[in-house]
Amino acid sequence: MTPSTGQILLSELFGTFILIVLGAGVCAAVTLPKSKAQSSGWIVISWGWGLAVFMGVYAGYATGAHINPAVTLGLAAAGRDLAANVPATATNVAVYLVGQMVGAFLGATAAWLAYKKHFDEEAPATAKLGCFATAPSIRSYGWNLVTEAIGTFVLVGWIIQSGRTPSQLGPLAVALVVVGIGLSLGGPTGYAINPARDLGPRLAHAVLPIPGKGGSDWSYSWVPVLGPAIGGVAAGLLVPNMAGLF
Repeated sequence: MTPSTGQILLSELFGTFILIVLGAGVCAAVTLPKSKAQSSGWIVISWGWGLAVFMGVYAGYATGAHINPAVTLGLAAAGRDLAANVPATATNVAVYLVGQMVGAFLGATAAWLAYKKHFDEEAPATAKLGCFATAPSIRSYGWNLVTEAIGTFVLVGWIIQSGRTPSQLGPLAVALVVVGIGLSLGGPTGYAINPARDLGPRLAHAVLPIPGKGGSDWSYSWVPVLGPAIGGVAAGLLVPNMAGLF
């Protein structure tokens, strides 16, 4: 059965909401003052985001659970349907992207509510922003863009290629790929690899009444949007043409 526009919107919104409330939540758990998980480290964050993907994919199963504009753009560039009975029309792509952005904003807001008293505590503004959005370890916009594009190429390329395998591995495999990207390629930029994952929460950070939050680092905000978009589209264009090599 072909899902309606409303069903597409709600499926992607709900899946992305689950992704971000858990992903932003693990960042808050590791970062914020008086959290029981404070300072538990990068491995906890990487696994937390991987499990967030696992649960978000299940939550948005009805539309293929893209929960990431780079995946949507990559499948469209590859000439694939976005999901069963969902062709990659401009309208459908737009609905996916809107659902993902709204879900990301709401998920970040829910994570803030869960950690409200911790956000109220005194902490560096960069630490509070880091619960919502990514930032580079070494700020070099061009190279940061390259890092994000490569990480997203790996993710979207794997999703496209795995669809050809006899097993067609599901949400757990995608989650493990995200963990692997985080552990291997996440160090330079914090691995957004998803425009909605960064932009939606960054908007939430900008509007929520968080004491001592500082600015939302808009000068960097284009990198985790454009880099993943480039990586996703590149995977969509290149990986299907490599099919004969595998």
